Amino acid sequence: MLAFAQPDADELDRGATSVAAGSERFCALTREVKPVAELMRFVVGPAGEAVPDLKRKLPGRGLWITATRAAIGEAVKRNVFSRSFKREMKVPRDLAADVERLLTKSALDALSMAGKAGNVVTGFAKVEAALSEKGVLALVHAADGAEDGKRKLNSVLQRNNQSQNGEIALIEAFPGADLDLALNRPNVVHAAVLAGPASETFLARVARLMRYRSGNSPDSTSAAAP
Repeated sequence: MLAFAQPDADELDRGATSVAAGSERFCALTREVKPVAELMRFVVGPAGEAVPDLKRKLPGRGLWITATRAAIGEAVKRNVFSRSFKREMKVPRDLAADVERLLTKSALDALSMAGKAGNVVTGFAKVEAALSEKGVLALVHAADGAEDGKRKLNSVLQRNNQSQNGEIALIEAFPGADLDLALNRPNVVHAAVLAGPASETFLARVARLMRYRSGNSPDSTSAAAP
């Protein structure tokens, strides 16, 4: 059952310790109460800057904005941060892009952890073989990878999903250079993400990133890049 929060007059929460799982908060831009999974928390930094709190754990009272690039960009335009915090705030005009970079890094960090745990397979042949087995959570393609290889592995993925009545996520959110760095391997074009705690974290963070980019609701968002 969700915990409901009535919007305070000053639009701020009572601190990170009040953010319970499944709770809801007031979006200072849209004036709607939404689940925290659909929102981004911001606090005031030491220099009076707006600091995105991706993990919802930073100290101090927080302001919540719908977690999409469009909403945060609009909040900057409307001076929502200074108004809600009731003080002059240092808010960069490209805050929405800064948040996207942080979300991207967060997802790639989780992919790196999954790789270190032995839960990521790379290389066309190894990925193709992995897709024929159980335990694959996601098929990852470099966004700038060759379309022919993607089509071939996507066909294997489709057959796997049909035969096992499962649903393996398809992710094309990152360029190959980012995948190389995350997995500490050269020329990563295709990867299979196997079951494991870090892999689950990766999928959750990718879904959050894609919601941010697309603006779609959590229920309708795919992990595949738009």
